[in-house]
Amino acid sequence: MTIKYDAHGLVPAIIQDVKTKRVLMLGYMNEDAYKKTIETKQVTFFSRSKQRLWTKGEESGHFLNLVDIKNDCDNDTLLIQVNPVGSTCHTGTDTCWGEANSESYGFLSQLEEVIKSRKENADSETSYVASLFKKGINKIAQKVGEEAVETVIEAMDTKDDLFLYESADLLFHYLILLQAKGFTLSDIVKELKGRHK
Repeated sequence: MTIKYDAHGLVPAIIQDVKTKRVLMLGYMNEDAYKKTIETKQVTFFSRSKQRLWTKGEESGHFLNLVDIKNDCDNDTLLIQVNPVGSTCHTGTDTCWGEANSESYGFLSQLEEVIKSRKENADSETSYVASLFKKGINKIAQKVGEEAVETVIEAMDTKDDLFLYESADLLFHYLILLQAKGFTLSDIVKELKGRHK
């Protein structure tokens, strides 16, 4: 791999959890740190403050186990995918940005949070989602069934816009059903991963 080190012999190394895709931290490597990382399969940096090689976890035991290294288009930044052991930040948090190292599904995760909020405030008279939670699991399951049938009907037609509309309704109501049963998308992903061989 061609790496363009800067004038100080360093290259930025972005550390990403291979499973959650969360960025955990940013460090710097020199050529020796890169070579040691490849050799030991544990991410090693060049510490600018200590002026020496530093293997993440050498004191805490919170290692970053190497999975893959990619170079960017200019060959001057590394993306290192890892399986982290424990927290990554020296402050004890999962990431150096204070975020939990949990999987995120983009907008769907945001939607789950809105649904959760509506569930917790089910006394709201203006929320459709809150009204479903008030009616109970049977009504929510019934809505999922109705939306599934409507999605199947539109799938057999040629109007893609209607198919997408009903598919969105189905997914939305399914997310509500998951919350009603005490589950989230992460539980479904875990189940699917368990089946994937």
